[in-house]
Amino acid sequence: MDGMAFAYWGPASSDQQRFTAARTAALARERERRKTSPEYTTVDTTTASTTTDYFERSISIDSAKSEVSGATALQQNYGHMDPIRRSNTTGSGSSSSSEADHRDLLNQPYELRHGRRYLRQLPYPLPVDLTEIQRQNLRTLLGCRVFGRAVCSPQVTQNVPHKVLEVGCGSAYWSAACHDYFSTLGFTDVAFTGLDVAPLPPNLNKQGVNWTFVQHDLRRMPLPFDDEEFDLVMLKDLSLVLQIGVPFQKFLDENIRLLRVGGTLEIWESDHVLRSLLPHPPPMSRQLSEQRVADQTATFLIAPGTPFAPAQNRYIQQANAWIQQALDARRLPPTPCARIAQVLYQEPESLNNVGMRRVAIPLGELRWERDSHKHTRSNSDLASAASKKKGKGKLSDSGLTLDQLALRQTALLTVLQMIESLEPLLKEVSGKNSEEWSYWWASMMADLLDPSDSSKAASTGEVLEVGAWWATKIASD
Repeated sequence: MDGMAFAYWGPASSDQQRFTAARTAALARERERRKTSPEYTTVDTTTASTTTDYFERSISIDSAKSEVSGATALQQNYGHMDPIRRSNTTGSGSSSSSEADHRDLLNQPYELRHGRRYLRQLPYPLPVDLTEIQRQNLRTLLGCRVFGRAVCSPQVTQNVPHKVLEVGCGSAYWSAACHDYFSTLGFTDVAFTGLDVAPLPPNLNKQGVNWTFVQHDLRRMPLPFDDEEFDLVMLKDLSLVLQIGVPFQKFLDENIRLLRVGGTLEIWESDHVLRSLLPHPPPMSRQLSEQRVADQTATFLIAPGTPFAPAQNRYIQQANAWIQQALDARRLPPTPCARIAQVLYQEPESLNNVGMRRVAIPLGELRWERDSHKHTRSNSDLASAASKKKGKGKLSDSGLTLDQLALRQTALLTVLQMIESLEPLLKEVSGKNSEEWSYWWASMMADLLDPSDSSKAASTGEVLEVGAWWATKIASD
């Protein structure tokens, strides 16, 4: 995780052009490395020896007996693992062949495609290699920063939960961040459980987290937990895992089952299709604490009246169209932030106290910010930042602090890496061959990462939209 610090605290002002040029070259080298490196030409899921190699590990399960011994051997790498729960993954009507397929998937979850590592037998469109996991970690880092903390529900901060479940935990970066947040409140003994089909997370127990990892295919119901076992269930960045409609509804109902009465369900998502923010959106003064975070991060709270327009940059427009077409064909939501609240409100017999928070993160300095460095930041914030001579509070040439500019650069970086991770799908729907795609990709990178031209996308209003939604489970009649 330490490697993310460079991406987040990227340089600004006169050094920005050198930084973006170096980052472009680094991305190009990474693409070439995937084509030649043994790490990507051979997928060995039986051994692991280095810190980064845990992304290549898998669990070997040959029988119920070997599950127990295997869990003991893997505890050092992944923390506590419950082999009984991992084996109890099917309902009474499931066939033995289905169970065998599931065990086979847990044994060998990966396969090599397009020079990158993907989940085997699953329609999940993103790779699960180190580059993509780091991108997802950066999205989590952005969410924690623009929301002001690792969990948004007011109830959770007032009544800290005892048991937390992160579904689709990936590298468990959020669980670690949430543990740190609860620790600042004086609660260090919160128990965290991570659930995922791939054994990606490290052993968070070594970082002082009460941590358990459970390996399971999220599509298989019921999930391997008891009724009302958890006080908080987090569903983060799962919009590309389950299809719109019945599959997602069943998944949501299953996660509600796991919550105790009075427990909190929280969902974090970000849109895959981008829009442009129009000049001078009104601040949301009714939520002073949220507006204060927006002022500090130079981000914009999204309300029903926030003015948006379609993306204006031609490369973002093209990527939007291809992403929309590719995800629509797979019945996956290109703009999940627009539908989550509606889904939660459709559960009046199970959930109440539905709340939400949506934030727009610009991908660079906005054109209208150059004319007036005010937007939603208060004059006191600007005066405070201008008075600082060093550090992240120092104003750059654009009027943003280095901290604010770095956050926007990170948002842009995750957008570019998302397009790169979806490359096989986007090539297919765009009809481009490898040479044509490489030319388009290089042109897009040069356009989006060139800070010297005011006509580039960073000045035309494109934003990354992220959101958090939460609700409280109520007793059934």
